[in-house]
Amino acid sequence: MKSGGADEIRRGAVTGGGVSWTVAPDPGRPYGRHCEHLSGVVRPDGPVGRGCEECLALGWSWSRLRWCATCGHVGCCDSSRGRHGHAHHAATGHPVVLSLDPNEGWGWCYVDELFLVESALSEGDAS
Repeated sequence: MKSGGADEIRRGAVTGGGVSWTVAPDPGRPYGRHCEHLSGVVRPDGPVGRGCEECLALGWSWSRLRWCATCGHVGCCDSSRGRHGHAHHAATGHPVVLSLDPNEGWGWCYVDELFLVESALSEGDAS
């Protein structure tokens, strides 16, 4: 989804206890790193808004959207003009964002600088 509109954005992924997050392998960084901020990170359950509110207010469009796993703020990605997802982290210190693109199952921890990927839990692992 590119720019604003009245439609609410939904993420078509498993929510809550059905998803676990792991650090993705990154050949440009040392192996064995872990994220200290994964506790309680879940997908949004249902609509999260109309898009990047800052871009909507300015009449700008965006490339992709990021959802703050701490407070639910929706901001545009670093490839977008406003980079409002990153600006939100800089202003609040909230560490983890998740991609809202329906074809992407990943997140980013700004603090630990780690790419996070989701994987479905087996029935025995779900709480």
